[in-house]
Amino acid sequence: MAASAGPEIERLISLLAKLPGMGPRSARRAALALLKKRDQLLVPLAASLQETADKVVSCSVCGAPDTRDPCSICSDPARDNGLICVVEEAGALWAMERSGAFRGKYHVLGGLLSALDGVGPDALRVAELTGRVRGGEAKEVVLALPATVDGQTTAHYLAERLAGSDVEITSLARGVPVGGELDWLDDGTIIQALRQRRPA
Repeated sequence: MAASAGPEIERLISLLAKLPGMGPRSARRAALALLKKRDQLLVPLAASLQETADKVVSCSVCGAPDTRDPCSICSDPARDNGLICVVEEAGALWAMERSGAFRGKYHVLGGLLSALDGVGPDALRVAELTGRVRGGEAKEVVLALPATVDGQTTAHYLAERLAGSDVEITSLARGVPVGGELDWLDDGTIIQALRQRRPA
């Protein structure tokens, strides 16, 4: 951190450095940009952060952050109550919503099972999911979890936990992305694409 900066600026840099994708150098650059455009950036950002901290809550149904509870998706009567998409975090929910292809409800787990990091089922919103499935209108649960070891472990665990309920358990297809060229894809993606091939 800059030795000549006051404690307030150093604290700003330190906090910015804790954000994903930001290291100390990027945090210094961001802090300088904010300070340089104090009225256009720093003051409105500070007000927005305070307002967000005051108003945003976790939805008691799905776990997504919103300014109301239940959230805007859970309280939307046009959404399909029979379809629940399970995601790791809110960022995945927002990505699904950007696509416009999913019209059901969501369930945010709050992470993934990870033996290495000591994250077990009790640290996630697994009990809430099983409660929703067994006590509600769900007909299908879509496991939209990452294609990583932890993601697949979590998906397998959830499928086992939901077995026996009268609900179809599905997962997102994996494979060649739209516009993807084979020579740029990793081996795992090509293998998944081959396994999930379908008639042309």
